[in-house]
Amino acid sequence: MELFNKKVYKDRRDILRSKIKSGIAIFPGNVNVPYNYPANPFRFRQDSSFLYYFGLNMPGFTAVIDFDEGKDYIFGDDIGIEDIIWMGPQPAVKDLAAKVGVENTYPLNELNTFVGNAKEKNRKIHFLPPYRYQTKLFLQDLTGIPAGETSSKASIDLIKAVVDMRLIKDKYEIDYLDKIMDVGYEMHVTAMIMAKEGVYEREIVGAMEGVAAGYGGSVSFPVILSKRGEILHNENHENLLKNGDLLLVDAGFDSPMGYATDHTRTFVVGGKFSELQKSIYNIVLAANDSVHEASKPGIQYKEMHFLACKVIAQGLIDMGIMKGNAEEAVAAGAHTLFMPHGLGHAMGLDVHDMEGLGEDFVGYGDELKRSTEFGTAYLRFARTLKPGHVVTNEPGIYFIPALIDKCKSEGLNKDFINYDEVEKLKNFGGIRLEDDMLITENGSRNLGKNRIPVYLEELSEIIGKE
Repeated sequence: MELFNKKVYKDRRDILRSKIKSGIAIFPGNVNVPYNYPANPFRFRQDSSFLYYFGLNMPGFTAVIDFDEGKDYIFGDDIGIEDIIWMGPQPAVKDLAAKVGVENTYPLNELNTFVGNAKEKNRKIHFLPPYRYQTKLFLQDLTGIPAGETSSKASIDLIKAVVDMRLIKDKYEIDYLDKIMDVGYEMHVTAMIMAKEGVYEREIVGAMEGVAAGYGGSVSFPVILSKRGEILHNENHENLLKNGDLLLVDAGFDSPMGYATDHTRTFVVGGKFSELQKSIYNIVLAANDSVHEASKPGIQYKEMHFLACKVIAQGLIDMGIMKGNAEEAVAAGAHTLFMPHGLGHAMGLDVHDMEGLGEDFVGYGDELKRSTEFGTAYLRFARTLKPGHVVTNEPGIYFIPALIDKCKSEGLNKDFINYDEVEKLKNFGGIRLEDDMLITENGSRNLGKNRIPVYLEELSEIIGKE
């Protein structure tokens, strides 16, 4: 089991103690979840906040931070002979806890008594919003709060404190993220090499999942890979590829320590881009590069979203697909016909970092209010950028037939959209380009030592090669 130095975890808990002055915080670790019968579980994935503060990537533990007493606890059971028969010898709970700087360990069945004592003394009991039904029921048994109400009664103070901490990546996290980007690189280059006529999409998906498994992890979300890239999260992989098909590949690595990568590349099967494909591709690439160049501390990522939208609008105006003034077109929301999603999201221990704690807590905080307008409402991260933020930069252009038909029939933004030209592109598909970007002291940089091939010349050399 890979861990940071125990001081990293102790320091994190001490910082949390400085933010929350009283009560206890319960961090339920995840448990094995049955796949199709009790003895056949899904691949285990630990809760990310448990990983952040306690590090142990194993099922069956619950941790507690006592803010009044300045103590940390891990509750869990040593395994018995029956488990040893199936699993082999395992470290004792106290030995595992020592690796993350926790001295106080108790059997799991003593947790109810511990929490019960805190309740009797009217101490504040903090917990984060649970996202698994098993955790909801577990918290119900511990606190007496009905399972259906546990999310709404989670501690806002704890949510805000955890978000503040986890949004700023420390040097250990940044080094580790840089390291695992190599796996994301290999996954995507594998897809490019396999993109040949006669190959099924599912064959490439399987190979990418295999790369992730080979490094001891998994994919950080179900692979999005399709020549129907206009479907933003297309998880159908049954298409047979033909030369000239645009193939959108959005995939990442979920590492053994729970940190994620998330990249998107779009390229042409066989490697020969048409002039139309090149033109639209280069607009998306210009939007991505513009965001990368302009992102720095003190800038709202919401501004970067609109920067990407303006680059896209101007590029489409130059092609005759849109018309008028780019600034005015974006102000009117005309660009959302082609880019109906937000620019990016926070990333770290979760591929959509901490969104289980509430998207608005993570992406907006107390600083901003989320838009209700189509397109902009889907912007997951809008905050003012700070050094240590890790965000995705993923502009795109899509031709979505149903959305085109709807907007055209309603006469939406006809002063900015050349619908006659758009009609000709209903079968084009979609292009998205995504990088994982670290905000530095003076600007930004893409994580990883090598950027996944993104320029047309690079792609043409790699795609479909033997």
